[in-house]
Amino acid sequence: MSRAPALLPLLSFLLLTILCNAFSPENPTDRRVLVLLDDFSIKSSHSLYFQSLQTRGYDLDFKLADDPKIALQRYGQYLYDALILFSPSIDSFGGSLNAAAILDFVDSGHDLILAADASASDLIREIATECGVDFDEDQAAMVIDHTSFAVSDTEGDHTLIAGDNFIQSDVILGREKIKAPVLFKGIGHSVNPANSLVLKILSASPSAYSANPRSKLSTPPTLTGSAISLVSVVQARNNARILISGSLSMFSNRFFRSGVQKAGSTINHERSGNEQFVTEISKWVFHERGHLKAVNVRHHKVGETDEPSMYRINDELEYSLEIYEWSGTSWEPYVADDVQVQFYMMSPYVLKTMSTDQKGVYYTSFKVPDVYGVFQFKVEYEKLGVTSLSLAKQIPVRPFRHNEYERFITAAFPYYGASFSMMGGFFIFSLVYLYHK
Repeated sequence: MSRAPALLPLLSFLLLTILCNAFSPENPTDRRVLVLLDDFSIKSSHSLYFQSLQTRGYDLDFKLADDPKIALQRYGQYLYDALILFSPSIDSFGGSLNAAAILDFVDSGHDLILAADASASDLIREIATECGVDFDEDQAAMVIDHTSFAVSDTEGDHTLIAGDNFIQSDVILGREKIKAPVLFKGIGHSVNPANSLVLKILSASPSAYSANPRSKLSTPPTLTGSAISLVSVVQARNNARILISGSLSMFSNRFFRSGVQKAGSTINHERSGNEQFVTEISKWVFHERGHLKAVNVRHHKVGETDEPSMYRINDELEYSLEIYEWSGTSWEPYVADDVQVQFYMMSPYVLKTMSTDQKGVYYTSFKVPDVYGVFQFKVEYEKLGVTSLSLAKQIPVRPFRHNEYERFITAAFPYYGASFSMMGGFFIFSLVYLYHK
């Protein structure tokens, strides 16, 4: 019995190790997700969305946002791989959690889903701003659209939007087209066009604007038209992914099951596109799609197989690597025609687009430039929707040794000719000078 207390720290450490290693680069779907709620009623009102995540292998840990026991990490190790914030009205998180801790969580490469609504607190707005989007400063504002609203018997203020202005990306939204409009009721946000990390996934129509639906407009609204983003995503430079939505109801069972008819359209869809939309976008956010890895990076001289410790100027070499994409269950070959390699020293001396065998293998060959120094093979691959690849391998390049030059250099033939002609001319001049009378 005396050994039991001594075993508790060991068991706690082993459990913590298991939890912290739940996410593996070899199996990105095996993840633990912390879900923070305003109220546990959201767990049942949004159960279809949560069930879709659990069906795909996610372990959801539901907590109230003000729970005093909330902690993202313990002993310097993160307990979760992703965070879902379905707590738009929270003013202060419980435990050790705050805005800075959430941003550190993302900076460490973890993913975040944030859903707001008209009751969004300053805390939620602050987190969204730090992620690159700005909600309307008017706390009572909602997105209103008098031409692209969803036809309804109860919604008379045209704040129930039927959105179908999606980003054109199969990687982010899947290959299957979303045929029905997405129901959206909430607040809009703006995106800085200069920020290439933030993408508008669902935009408002040109006739939309953001204002208080319960009062008349006294000044022009600050957010109007397609500049209003309803749903945006962020892919950080460390490949962490963030989803920001101005509507918590968009994830609800009621919107999933509701039929939708867009104003001005005669088509009445039995079900909205919400379920397909949020399912596909969550697959992307949680790296079930668009997650790349590069393996088997090789380089060697043409005709050889071993990787040398250095190259000589003007050597012919071959460079190859393999790129795979996670499909949700396995790694599949990634096929593209825009993967490039640089042979780099201060600036790229060689830039080549690599060929592919359509099975994930990319290869090319080129001549080492006639410059010696310390070079790098660099692959910097960035494409809409996929995780970026940044590969670099250093290799020195030496000049010819003294015994490796050609005996007679073709480029020096004019100098050879000048030397021999000078000697010949001097010999003839000497003969003429000495023996000519």
